[in-house]
Amino acid sequence: MTYEPVLQTVLDREPEPEGGVIGQDVDYEADGVRYRGYVARPADATGPLPAVLVVHDWLGVTDATRMRCDMLARIGYLAFAADVYGADVRPSEADAAKVAGSYYGDQTTWRAHLQAALDRLTAEPDADQDRLAAIGYCFGGSSALQLARVGAPLKAVVSFHGGLSTGPEGEAEAIRAKLLVLTGGADPVVPDDAVKAFEDELRGAPAVDWQVVTYSGAMHAFTVPTADAPDHGAAYDERADRRSWTAMKDFFAEAL
Repeated sequence: MTYEPVLQTVLDREPEPEGGVIGQDVDYEADGVRYRGYVARPADATGPLPAVLVVHDWLGVTDATRMRCDMLARIGYLAFAADVYGADVRPSEADAAKVAGSYYGDQTTWRAHLQAALDRLTAEPDADQDRLAAIGYCFGGSSALQLARVGAPLKAVVSFHGGLSTGPEGEAEAIRAKLLVLTGGADPVVPDDAVKAFEDELRGAPAVDWQVVTYSGAMHAFTVPTADAPDHGAAYDERADRRSWTAMKDFFAEAL
């Protein structure tokens, strides 16, 4: 799949394998809700592949999400883009905050939609059931951490500039995945006190393996090539984007 130049430039940081990558939209359904995700895999791979659930930002499944799936496929992963909202919901920039906010206010539905996507990923015949991970961007980063909190059978979870919230006392003890939180040092959406509260909660669950990396000067949405709203605290940061992707790769090499 070919993307607009700003996304293609990011994708091409990972060389395309000789056999290429296969990517396609995937329709799925659960509890009466229709979804449309996206799956990508290296075309010439054989045998079970480490599988990564990729959760979109507040705009839903867009080319930016598909591009990250293709990028993961280029380095040997089976990647599946979760559709948290449902196939008929692709909000505009003006409506995205309201749509995403409705999930923050309804955690039961949020987690159910995430579970439906994880179930669809594990239904892929090439998915290695013992090497599952989840990553997410902005709203998607918060979403990936929600899956961790319910004890989903994930080996690794990575949040890119996702919102950080704490849960009820003792909830963090259910986390089975290793956690990598990548956040911006100048992100007004995830201020220092939110990071500290999140870290303090995890300190109360000593069995959880977690790490937080903060990138100096990086604002919210620092991995989103089209983000350009510094007056609102959101802007692309190429250095933080590169470093965070490398951190994820190193983390997966250990955890998966």
